[in-house]
Amino acid sequence: MSHNQKSVQVSFEATPNPATMKFNLSQQIIESAQDFPSAQAAFISPLATKLFGFPWTSSVFIGPNFVTVTKQDWVEWEVLAEPLSGLIREHIERGEAVLSEAAPLTSSDFDENDSPVVKQIKQILNSEIRPAVAMDGGDIVFSYYTDGILALQMKGSCAGCPSSTATLKQGIEARMQELLPEIKEVISV
Repeated sequence: MSHNQKSVQVSFEATPNPATMKFNLSQQIIESAQDFPSAQAAFISPLATKLFGFPWTSSVFIGPNFVTVTKQDWVEWEVLAEPLSGLIREHIERGEAVLSEAAPLTSSDFDENDSPVVKQIKQILNSEIRPAVAMDGGDIVFSYYTDGILALQMKGSCAGCPSSTATLKQGIEARMQELLPEIKEVISV
C-alpha cells in the first residue's frame, strides 16, 4: 500500500433485518446513498458489481460511510461477514471506484416544482428520518404525495425488513402527521 492511501477500518453489525448486514467504514466513500436492488442496477458501481459477483447477494445499498448487503437465506453471516469486510476494505484501500460516474439524484432531492407540503416532507425526511434509518443500514426516500397519501420507498436494510411496517406506521406516519396534519396515511411502494 502506498503511503498516500490511508487504511480503512471496516466493522460489521446486524440490522433489524436478519438477512442484511451493515458494514461500517471509517471514512466517507460517497456523497449520497445509492440503492442497488439487483445486479442489473449495480452497473454504475464497481463496488456493488463486485458484491453481486457472489451468487448469494440479494441486494446492495451503499451509504456515505457504510455498505449494507442483503443475502439469500441459504448462506449464513458467520461464513460471510469477515471475508466481505476484507473485500470492501481492500476495494476502498486500492482506490477503486465506488461509483463509476455521476449517479442519478435520489427522489429525496429538492425540486423547485415541489408544492410547499412536499418541500416540508422532504425536509423532514432528510433532517430526521433518513439519518435515523441510516443507523440501521437503510434509507427511506420520497416517492410521491397525493390527496393526503405520502408514498415512501424503503431501501437497503429497510427493504423487506420484518420491522419496516412498524417503523413506517408507528414511527414515520405518526411523526409526519404530528408535523403536517394534512397527511392522512404513509404507505410503502
